[in-house]
Amino acid sequence: MVGNKNLTDLVKACACNLGFDIVRITSAEPFLRERAVAEKRIRQGFMDGLPWYTQDRVRRGTDPNLLLPEAKSIISVGISYLSETFQHPKNGIKIARYAWGQDYHKVIKNKLKRLVRDVEEKLDRTVNARWYVDDGPMLDRAVAQRSGIGWFGKNTNILTSSHGSWVFLGQLITDLDLDIDPPLRKDCGTCTLCIEACPTGAIVAPYVLDNQRCISHLTIENRVSIPESMRPLIGEWAFGCDICQEVCPVNLKAMTTNDENFQVSVLDDFDLGTLLDIDENEFRTLFAGSSVRRAKLTGLKRNLCVVLGNLGDVKSVPVLNRALTDDEAIVRSHAAWALGRIGGSIAWQALEIAVGIEEDQNAKNEILAALAMDTI
Repeated sequence: MVGNKNLTDLVKACACNLGFDIVRITSAEPFLRERAVAEKRIRQGFMDGLPWYTQDRVRRGTDPNLLLPEAKSIISVGISYLSETFQHPKNGIKIARYAWGQDYHKVIKNKLKRLVRDVEEKLDRTVNARWYVDDGPMLDRAVAQRSGIGWFGKNTNILTSSHGSWVFLGQLITDLDLDIDPPLRKDCGTCTLCIEACPTGAIVAPYVLDNQRCISHLTIENRVSIPESMRPLIGEWAFGCDICQEVCPVNLKAMTTNDENFQVSVLDDFDLGTLLDIDENEFRTLFAGSSVRRAKLTGLKRNLCVVLGNLGDVKSVPVLNRALTDDEAIVRSHAAWALGRIGGSIAWQALEIAVGIEEDQNAKNEILAALAMDTI
């Protein structure tokens, strides 16, 4: 019979063969401290805007035996998505690095499924297991911290010694009795660069993030209008944000990915400004297999309007003028805001026409506010 250490070595070897950069093991004991912290964040309102992030979900996600009654160990994995050739488009519109490759949910889940199969073949028996990425109830960063994948950064990301915070996390709850790895004895020390760099002040204290102020939330999970006060602060970010990672000293020496799923992107050299003109079918085709689909077409167009308004290039006026007739009122309203920011006779003429035909009151109010900018 395979002993704990031999079995643990076998599992880790199988995981590494599948391309996981970091593999660690933790127990299936409940995450009680992390549960208390998560519930406190909900009460404080820092998780507002995520209706699915409930106390019930937190309780389930912090007790592995509720997800797999026979759970004994959790295999915690990390895989880098830092591409050596990555660079933002020349037009200034930015999309978070994690979204330039294939949708990591599918990639990691497929690898975790294969890991179970590979271990079953080696052991010649069935392995009971449940696998999760960040779309499941498990608190993935809690698992990563306790297993020693990395430590909590003050920006609330997990920082790894080898690949920085440019890592996707996955968890495999299993009935295998494996050797447990200890947490890392590392922290951010006195560094506060991420807190200082956040343009919206979303990191309200070390290790505390106000979801409602985070650019990633505002441009991805948020389904309603972006607060006007936040729009200028979003800058060039059309989907997600990497600012707190880009300034992190730990990331300066981060190793790049070896996984081809995260090295090539359909967005390379793509003019993101033209996305305001695409329809739903074109959106689904262009972003097939991409995490960008999470924002939905309407959300992405809304974000692009804000970014174009912030960039202030008069060359964007024609595409924003066309967006004033978009099927979605939220796109029309944000296009109006952008045109008001850019200004000029062509923009004002388009806004004056739009205000006369707009039927949605919120969008009309945005158009009127944009026209008022001409008098400021």
